[in-house]
Amino acid sequence: MNSSLLTDKYELTMLEAALADGTANRRSVFEVFARRLPRGRRYGVVAGTGRLLELLQDFRFDTADGTLSWLIESGTVTKTTAKWLEAFRFSGSISGYAEGEAYFPGSPVLTVDGTFAECVILETLVLSVLNHDSAVASAASRMTAAAEGRPCLEMGARRTHEEAAVAAARAAYVAGFAGTSILEAGRRWGIPTIGTAAHAFTLVHDSERQAFTSQLASQGTGTTLLVDTYDVKQAVKLAIELAGADLRAVRLDSGDLPHLARAVRRQLDALGATRTTITVTSDLDEYSIAGLAAAPVDSYGVGTRLVTGSGAPTAQMIYKLVAREGADGSLEPVEKRSGGGKRTVGGSKWAGRRIDDSGQAEEEVVLAGPAVHPVAPEAYGLRPLQVTYADHGVYDAARSGRVCLSAARQHHLASRSELPPSALRLSEGEPAIPTVLANVRDEAGA
Repeated sequence: MNSSLLTDKYELTMLEAALADGTANRRSVFEVFARRLPRGRRYGVVAGTGRLLELLQDFRFDTADGTLSWLIESGTVTKTTAKWLEAFRFSGSISGYAEGEAYFPGSPVLTVDGTFAECVILETLVLSVLNHDSAVASAASRMTAAAEGRPCLEMGARRTHEEAAVAAARAAYVAGFAGTSILEAGRRWGIPTIGTAAHAFTLVHDSERQAFTSQLASQGTGTTLLVDTYDVKQAVKLAIELAGADLRAVRLDSGDLPHLARAVRRQLDALGATRTTITVTSDLDEYSIAGLAAAPVDSYGVGTRLVTGSGAPTAQMIYKLVAREGADGSLEPVEKRSGGGKRTVGGSKWAGRRIDDSGQAEEEVVLAGPAVHPVAPEAYGLRPLQVTYADHGVYDAARSGRVCLSAARQHHLASRSELPPSALRLSEGEPAIPTVLANVRDEAGA
């Protein structure tokens, strides 16, 4: 898909003015960060960078599909600006937190370095991807943590936009979900797909026996039978009668889930189906998953609450200019100084996490100031958090596509494991570790 028009109009009106006044080619550094976490959250999860890199590489203003002619006809840009857009290829550099990394208020999640023109037109797409995917991954991480090793399954496609469903499945997988119900996520990203039957399949048959018999004939005993269309106890008895003790799983989708799960587990064991597992669904979130911790539940299916960020549908990230080329050709910090809690901190930034002797994170340290040369967080005793995504227009192939997904998933588990235990509490509280801003000098002595 051509992603160029997934752009707010004012990006192009700024571009047009900058081309006219000569500032378009000024080297500029933009930074993506969140001033705060959503209320009650103790950490966030960076997700979507791999997906973003693919979209950026397809960010073209094409003449063949009528994009440029429409921009001219609609009065959005002049022919001069359209000519610049036609030749546009991002030639700058992008760095940021590795996908799957935990982040905190003020964390420089993504840094885009290039000319003002080429950086400013990427703003909308960058924020659209990172705000959505990071919100879903942050919610998903809370859910997988609450599940304490029991698989969580994503099944929210019917509760969101069709493309958002695919992105949400990917973000959830980064944060530890085991599979998804949406097939396109399986095809596009290689995520394991799951799904068997809904209540409609039982209802379309003349009896529950006919429905179960049909499903078992089609799918074998490795399927999951939905047992709460009518009477749960009778359905479980029928399921084992037809499938035997090798039935893989039964699913509960309604009622008092902790009570039902215990009753079903006792019944399955009494029938000899000790290996048959129990999956529960029904508007679950991290709180209900935690509430089921003591119940004999083997896996959780999560839909609506996951794909909507479980109360936080956006990560609230912003994209701000923090440095630009001065009259002498060197980079100089710039910052917004107005009140209302929206002031920014100028200058390029480098981030590291301070880890104690036991391997637990103590604080997020953001190194900022007049320095324009790269700063090594390791020199300050910190674990570096940023990686290179693109270097002068050349993208790192290992950071996008299917190849990056398993690495992002593993990185998230490692990142979350180093956070203090308070990070996993579901009660409202402050971020798990503080963010410390440290001023640094230009290490080249400039």
